[in-house]
This record gives sequence, C-alpha cells and structure tokens, in this order.
Amino acid sequence: MSSAVDLLVKDAELLVVDGEREIPGGWVAVTGGRVTAVGARGSEPDAATTVSATGRLVTPGLINTHHHIYQNLTRSYAPAVNGTLFDWLTTLYPLWARLDEEAAYVSAYVGMAELLMGGCTTSSDHLYVHPRPYLVDAEIRAARDIGFRFHATRGSMTRSVEDGGLPPRSVTQSTDEVLADSERLIKAHHDPEPGALVRVALAPCSPFSVTKEVMTATAELAERYDVRLHTHLAEDRDEDTYCLETYGCRPVEYFEDTGWMSDRTWVAHCIYPNDDELRRLAAAGVGVAHCPSSNMLIGGGTARVKEMRELGLPVGIGCDGSASTDHASLWMETRGALLLGRYRGGPGAMTARDALDIATRGSARCLGRADELGHLRPGACADLVVWDLHEVALAGALSDPVEAWLRCGPARAWTTVVGGRVLVERGEPVLAALGDVLRDHGRVARRMQRAV
Repeated sequence: MSSAVDLLVKDAELLVVDGEREIPGGWVAVTGGRVTAVGARGSEPDAATTVSATGRLVTPGLINTHHHIYQNLTRSYAPAVNGTLFDWLTTLYPLWARLDEEAAYVSAYVGMAELLMGGCTTSSDHLYVHPRPYLVDAEIRAARDIGFRFHATRGSMTRSVEDGGLPPRSVTQSTDEVLADSERLIKAHHDPEPGALVRVALAPCSPFSVTKEVMTATAELAERYDVRLHTHLAEDRDEDTYCLETYGCRPVEYFEDTGWMSDRTWVAHCIYPNDDELRRLAAAGVGVAHCPSSNMLIGGGTARVKEMRELGLPVGIGCDGSASTDHASLWMETRGALLLGRYRGGPGAMTARDALDIATRGSARCLGRADELGHLRPGACADLVVWDLHEVALAGALSDPVEAWLRCGPARAWTTVVGGRVLVERGEPVLAALGDVLRDHGRVARRMQRAV
C-alpha cells in the first residue's frame, strides 16, 4: 500500500515553522507539493521518501527579491570593480549588449543552481537589457527545466545615452516594443494560480533609464493584468541629482507621480528616501528588497531596515546582480542583513531571527505570496531547507541553533526542497545537465568578456 505522505523531513534539531513557532526535534510532512503537517519527534507519519535532518536546522526556503542573473557572465570584471554605481554600469553595458538567448539560458540555469545551494527556493530576476528578443523566455525555460520557483520580471530601458540616460542604444528599446513584449510575456508565462512555479512582473529599470511614459503605461498594464511591479528606487545620491535636474522632483515623488505608489510594487535598495517619503511608501504598502552585499561592495549606503519594518513596510532580501555582488547565496545576504542591521543600530537592532524573517516572510510579502511562501504551516508550498554547518564551525554553539546558523558558518544547504522536490541533496544540486551547462556558460562568458 502506498504511503499517504510523499516526503517526510524529520529529526531536525530545530524546525522553524514561521516567526512565531519553532519545534525542537521537528518534522515536516509533504504531499502534492504542499506542507500537510508539522510536529515533534515521535509523531511522524509514514512516507514514501524520508530525509534525515538529524542535528540540523530546518527552515522555510529563503526568497530572493532582487537579482540580475545574467550578470554572472561578467562576475568580478576587473575594469568595473572599483567604480561608482554609474561608472560600473557604463563600463559593463557594452558587454551586456552581447546577451542572447543562449547566454540568458545558461546564466539563469547556473544562477538558479547557485541560489539553490545557498538555501533559496524562490527567486525573482530583473532582466532589463534587451539587445535581442526572447531573453526572459530563455530564463523561464531554465527555471522550468530545473523545477525552480521563479518570478521573472520584464525589465526595460528606453532612455539611451543619446537621450540623456546611461546605457548605449544597443540595449534599449522603444516604448511600443517594451509594452508589447510585456503583454506577450504575461499572456505566455504568468501563472496566477496558487502554488505557481512561474509568475511574471513588470520592471522598468530605474527612473534614469526609462521615460515617464513607460513608467506610467507599465503601471497601467500591471493593473489591467493584475501582476506586480518592480524597479530600482532611491539607490544612489546621483539618482537624486538626476531626477531633480530631469523631472524637477525627487525620485520618490516621481515614483508616486507615475502611478507606482501601490501595494503591488516592490523596489530594490531604497536607500535614500527621507523620513516623510518613507512614511508615504509605508502607507502605500510598497515593499523593499534589501541587498546588503551589493550595498557594501558599491559603497553607496544601505536601507534603514529597522525603521522600515517598524513602519510596516514589507522588507525582503535580495542578492542583486552577480556583477556587483559576485555571488548568489541567500545565506550570505541574510547574514549580511544581520551584521548591517547591528552596525547601523546597535546589538538590539537585529537578531538572527529578524534576519531570517526578512529573508522568508518579508520576501514573500514583497512578492505578494505571504499566504503560501516563507513559512511551513500546513497548506504552504513545500519549499524548505535543511542546513549544514561543519561540526568544527559549530563547536561550542549549544544554546541557540538559529543564532548559530548566522553567527557561525559558513552554512550551505544540505537539502533544498522546492514544491516537494529535492533539488539539492547532501550539498550538491540534483541537476543532471549542470556539467554541460557550466561548460557552455564558460564559453559564453569568455565570448562576452573579450575586448570591446
């Protein structure tokens, strides 16, 4: 007789169900891609497949709310690493102009494998350079081939250097092209149903890379199709100057004026809003993707996470682009959030549990999926991580597995489960094609980085 439970993860040192409930010696039962029950040792059901989490922490899967996966083709690119944000962008745009469908596919496949190894079970991606068509489609194909939960965001740039923007003409599009392809992608790939593996959001790159017409029309399109909106906002002091000179107002005022001040919106970075702007963003329900490593590497400040959360803003974690952060580990980003929070506000400003809550439930709120992602209550999508820390790193850490998870380390995912499917086992991705894709990725990266 077949078991009623598809997968059982059992004997965790500690099971974190959500921000309110933790179970020592806990277990999670999964059927049909959903969590069906949780409990303490001794009450486990029989299961078709069992994963032992003995001595390990089990948490909901971490959720990445901001990324530019294609940038792993130009990681640590030497001529760009020590510039300002705008210097960095203008150096790399000519390389990214070589992006094609193959490049989008292999970068997405490798990027998602890396995310899985860092405990990420859901990721958004902001692909905003479009020198050729069907790049987002290629990313979605990679996500489906892996079985990864993916929120593709159709980014765009229409204001080239000739129009007073930063990017070259080769990576920008016309307003009509942007809107037509945005609508096509929603119709082709967006799945609004509960438990969806693929969703689509709309994401003009930033106030300095698209026209006001595109911002406004995109907000209207998102409203019509009931999809989410994403962009960079208040990331750099240069953005303040640009918006004042170009639009006669600050970035948040411009954002509001174009119809983006909505609870369907989440933004990346949000470092420089003033107190009044922060309150207006909170009142509207706008979410924020906090990107600690990118902030520190670019050296441009960081979001006021404690204040944002106190005001009620949804705050999630993002690893940002692989050419500014150079990794895609959500564990590292969550640890970075812990350290930056304490650096800014003192030891009481951020705990490991706060950081975990940001990377799970906070991120799920940003993506509009707080009901089914970011926790392991019965009915949730079965996205979870069994964490591995070496016994040497854990020696002496006896009192609190959650604090030890971020304070000690480094930690990696021992087992990563997405929708009830084991995609990382014993620390390695369970992806038969990964070796071939890595070889293709190396060839494409060398082609992209040859002298411009």
